[in-house]
Amino acid sequence: MRNRLIAAIVFATAGTALVTVPTAAEAKRVLVCKNVKKKANNGTVIGAIGGGVLGNVVAGGGNKTEGTLIGAGVGAVAGHQIAKNKAKKKQCHYEYR
Repeated sequence: MRNRLIAAIVFATAGTALVTVPTAAEAKRVLVCKNVKKKANNGTVIGAIGGGVLGNVVAGGGNKTEGTLIGAGVGAVAGHQIAKNKAKKKQCHYEYR
């Protein structure tokens, strides 16, 4: 009887010890990105310059200024989005914390 009582106590304490120990599966998965903002800003500038030149060439007649401004705006937005997506693919990874 005494041996059964001791065995029950040992198994009970061993079971609670295993339950309270945190495991690696409980760690949170976090996306870590480096220099994405800087790359996106570079894409904005390059897109604005390219869009401005293209807008100037495509604009007809005396509308060169308007074509340049619209092209620069569209190019800046497009360049920013493209550079941001490429930077995230190359410079982001998951870490467990």
